[in-house]
Order: sequence, then C-alpha cells, then structure tokens
Amino acid sequence: MIEVSVPGKLFIAGEYAVVEPGHPAVIVAVDQFITVTIAKTQGNGSIQSQQYSDLPIKWTRRKNQLVLDVRENPFHYILAAIHLTEKYAQEQGRTLAFYDLKVTSELDNSSGRKYGLGSSGAVTVATVKALDAFYGLGMDQMTVFKISALAHLEVQGNGSCGDIAASCYGGWIAFSTFDPQWVKTAQETLTMTELLQATWPQLMIQPLAAPKNLRLLIGWTGSPASTSDLVDQVHESKEHRQERYREFLADSRQCVEEMIQAFNQKNIPLIKEKIIENRGLLHRLTRITGVVIETPALKTMCDLATQYHGAAKSSGAGGGDCGIVITDQKTGILPLMSAWEKAEIIPLPLHVYHYPQN
Repeated sequence: MIEVSVPGKLFIAGEYAVVEPGHPAVIVAVDQFITVTIAKTQGNGSIQSQQYSDLPIKWTRRKNQLVLDVRENPFHYILAAIHLTEKYAQEQGRTLAFYDLKVTSELDNSSGRKYGLGSSGAVTVATVKALDAFYGLGMDQMTVFKISALAHLEVQGNGSCGDIAASCYGGWIAFSTFDPQWVKTAQETLTMTELLQATWPQLMIQPLAAPKNLRLLIGWTGSPASTSDLVDQVHESKEHRQERYREFLADSRQCVEEMIQAFNQKNIPLIKEKIIENRGLLHRLTRITGVVIETPALKTMCDLATQYHGAAKSSGAGGGDCGIVITDQKTGILPLMSAWEKAEIIPLPLHVYHYPQN
C-alpha cells in the first residue's frame, strides 16, 4: 500500500491580485495534512473519503438556471488528478491498473467545516503524488505542481493555484501564477509530457527562508468561506471598475515584492509593515468591488492582534475562515490568545511545515 500526506496552506499576502499572472503572493504550508492511500486491486477500484461523504452539494443560479458548483466537491479534483496523471503515465509507457484510493483529511474540523487551509488543492496534490509513487513515475516538484494545476484548471476555472504550490513545496514560498490561456492553448497541440517540460509563462515558485524570530499565529472565525465563489464575485465586479482595479494590482505587486525582499533581508519589522499595508489594500478592493473580504469577526481578530503588537490580516479569499498574525515577540501571545477566545476567535495550533530533506 502507498500512503502520501501533503500539507495545507495559508496565504500571507497578495490575495486576489495573485489570480492575475505575474502578480506575486507569499504563502506558507502548515502542519495539517490530507493523506491519500492507494492499494492495488483487480477487476475494479474505488475512491473513498470519509471526510467528504456527507458534504452537501452547493448550487447557484446563472441566468436563472440552477447550476451545481462542482468546485466545492473534492471528488471532482480527485478524478481530474487521476485522469491527467494516468494520461502522463501512459505516455511514459506504464500500463494502467486498478486500485482503491482513500482520502483522509485534517484540513477541516470534525463536523466537516473548512478551516480555509486549501483542502481542494491539497487533495489534488496528494492524489498526483500517490499515483506518481504507484506507477513509479519519479516526478519532481514542478511536474507534480503542473499536473495538479491542470486538474484545478479543469475543475475550478479560476484561482491562482498558489495553494497547490504550497502543498507541493512546503515551507514559505513566493508565488506568481502562470498565463492560463497559454496553458489551455498549449494543451491543444502538445502531449502531456511536452506540456509538463515546457516553461509556463509568468509562473514563479521561489522558496523563502523566514527570519529566525518571526512567529506566525492563526485565528479561525468559525465561518467557512467559498474561495471560488468570492473570486467569481470580485471578477464580476472588476469589469466595471477597471482603472481602480489595475491600481490595486500594481500596488499589491509592489507591496508583496517588498515583503519578499524583507524575507530575504530577515527584516521582521518590514514584513509586519507590509502585512498591514496589504490589509489596507484588501479594504480598498472591498470598496472597489463591494465584495466583503474582512468580515466583522476577521476585523475583531485583526484589531485584537494589533493591540498586542502583531501585524494581522485576513488570509486567502476572506469572507470568513482564517486570519494570520506576524509577530516577533514572545510577550503578548498568551494574552492575545485569551482575548481571541473571549471574542470567539479560535486559535489554531498550526506550525510551518517543511518537507524532510532527502
């Protein structure tokens, strides 16, 4: 039996802008995992996920038509990951086999509510890595990323794939996404192997080393949010406010690039300054689009952190889920945890996860 575990993620800075090619974000992998096991069988196979078996299927209306939102259903990501990995395996001369695939997840709480740790990205990466081991393909991190990203494009259609990069590489990373139109066009003429070997325009995945005394704190509001739905709303709104949206993109790029430099310089005060600046940029995006990113609970979480000398903001799409705090002080952490709990903000005992070095 093959068993593969991959970490979840949290966005530190650059949300929303990162869905545009070439606009960077800082992301971190955290030590909560999705695990995929594969056992060879004969005649037929199965896919099992106890965590997701009872999830409701969400739907919405588009042009007065009821539409199922497959992007919230992890089985679609698993199936897309299987299809694309096996296509690559066949090009590498492997004979396809039957197997039982089982998923277990720590990225949600016991009732199945999401923490916002990138479960759809992590389950995609875990599936690709498990099949890589099953078929003996010997993929490197970039190949795993690209197949997982292709699976996400197939199912979700929007999003940056930054969560996939964090699950593939671990630790702290600077990331900017590729040109999706180039990839879709290339898929029409290239084999899977050729596409995976090609340079994807504007893709950047750069490991970062965090300063020794930097501390990352995470608070959960208890209110799950749909990333794909929120990204949809922002994109629908931006069409009417293109100039202000372009200004947001330019300012986000500069802010995150300066944060990346601060990581490289081990400059914690500057990292904190850029966290605060990025929070303000997300407030501006809300004014531009009307999409609520920092909910009242997230505002409370951030404002309390500021009182205890931390730099705080929402993480990821916002609308609920988690917020993050960067601090360089031991003092103030326990009082902040207590203040959060009184405000019904749940501190998550998560740590940065690095893959073991070979």
